Amino acid sequence: MDIEFVRSRFIKHFDGKTGNIYQSPGRINLIGEHTDYNGGFVFPGAVDKGIMAELRPNGTNTIMCYSIDLKDRVEFKVDDPKGPRASWARYIYGVVQEMRKLGVDVKGFNTAFAGDVPLGAGMSSSAALESCFAFALNDLFGDNKVSKWDMVLAGQATEHNYCGVNCGIMDQFASVFGKEGCLMRLDCNSREFEYFPFRPVGYKLVLLNSCVKHELAGSPYNDRRNSCENVVKHIAAKHPESKFDTLRDCTWEQLEDVKAEVGEEDYKRAHFVLGEKDRVLAVCDALNAGDYETVG
Repeated sequence: MDIEFVRSRFIKHFDGKTGNIYQSPGRINLIGEHTDYNGGFVFPGAVDKGIMAELRPNGTNTIMCYSIDLKDRVEFKVDDPKGPRASWARYIYGVVQEMRKLGVDVKGFNTAFAGDVPLGAGMSSSAALESCFAFALNDLFGDNKVSKWDMVLAGQATEHNYCGVNCGIMDQFASVFGKEGCLMRLDCNSREFEYFPFRPVGYKLVLLNSCVKHELAGSPYNDRRNSCENVVKHIAAKHPESKFDTLRDCTWEQLEDVKAEVGEEDYKRAHFVLGEKDRVLAVCDALNAGDYETVG
């Protein structure tokens, strides 16, 4: 991202004054799809593209936002009970509300932001936006008292409470904790994670933008989560001796026990998740990364 470009737009739209610049990355996920909201393992990493925003407190109770990419401007009050209608602005509104719940005394501010993560391309531009503003609000109004994990959860809660997506924690986690030259294996249940150095010799990861746009809100994403939770509910009823909260803790045998009860689609979705959980662990073993850092 070009700092001077973002700053020039901020100056143009907000009285010629400058603020503070913040940036958060998008992410890729090498393997581990639909496992995060099932408490499983994922293997993401941050990328060198993301969201950049300039913010400056304005001394009022109003937040004034300008999306450089969309050429759209939205204003809302910090304590507005409903928030803006524009979908992109609801991410900022949601982060404001979730950070306030964490004790951050958010005041009015001006902001302009842009990104070089393709929108709707599966690289988590929304999570990058949430992480960027969570960092910014923590810095400007919270004296940096909010932990990184709280910022991750604030981003996830924004998706749940204001954007209609019951996502897991992978996207926000990768944006907040990503490290150059590393992928990360995250246990979405315990939140323990490990950095795996990833510098393949003679190989490259190539990301192709198909230019097919997608949004999780209104997509089958929430339906897939409902399917997995339905399978867990049936397994729990059939195996009361087992103690688990998510599909990650279920066994292949338990899944087969309820196959006839849950329906073909729910069974297939759960079957994929159990297999994907195993594949993440197999890939990590195959990489044979050597020494790596374990973080709790």
